[in-house]
Amino acid sequence: MTSLAKMLKILELFEDDRSSFELDDAVAATGASRATVYRYLQALSASGLIAPATGGSFVLGSKIIELDRLVRRTDPLSTSARPIMEAVSARLGLNMLLCSYYGDKVMCAEIVWPDRSVRPAYERGRTMPMFRGAMAKLILAHLTAYQLRNMMLWHADEIRAAGLGDDWEAFRQAMARIRKDGSCVTRGEVVEGLVGIGAPVFDPDRRILGSIVFAVPERRVAEIGETVLRAEIIAIAGQIDTEISRHMPAGSGAAGRSARPRRARRTD
Repeated sequence: MTSLAKMLKILELFEDDRSSFELDDAVAATGASRATVYRYLQALSASGLIAPATGGSFVLGSKIIELDRLVRRTDPLSTSARPIMEAVSARLGLNMLLCSYYGDKVMCAEIVWPDRSVRPAYERGRTMPMFRGAMAKLILAHLTAYQLRNMMLWHADEIRAAGLGDDWEAFRQAMARIRKDGSCVTRGEVVEGLVGIGAPVFDPDRRILGSIVFAVPERRVAEIGETVLRAEIIAIAGQIDTEISRHMPAGSGAAGRSARPRRARRTD
């Protein structure tokens, strides 16, 4: 890795169950010397991305809050989808998720959860793997062939475990079927008891930006009808696409996202 990549890798130490780290943790994560890592920590602290805490540990810095505010105000995906999601959820009483992606993770970018009879199982910023759930499979299916080949190269075991194919040809065909359908339905793949019914969201150049998904219990699917919900979510995705086009001209490349799968970690 380059020095910059090593420095940014330190930020990956933060996880749901880990809100701080120490110098030795950063040394282990980067493989750099203690002196070099100390300089990295100084630079990250000066930028506000991390902040020193008690006992020589580091926590997330205030710059993260500032950036989150800017994303909420300016990201074409979130700002275009949020009003549509709120209107649809109010009309149907259904929980909805907007998902985006980076690297080999899918992230919940927006959430509207009016049906409180269902425990909120998602939150903005929660990350999930690329291979389970409608929100992830829709994004995965619309990546380029090059990106999908890399996914198969580095995550073959996870792809097989998710039932997406035992080899490249089977995986390619599974992704092609999802693209052709224009929607995806999964049951209990991320949260037990919830059905995910989603459709892809694109930028004006038809590059994948994310997915919009109903997250509903099986009883509501039976009440409304799976076919009806599929048609509804496809129409909603189209509305979001149109709204995004108003904020982002075709060919701007402003929202192009790249899925660069990380190599599977060795366990031996």
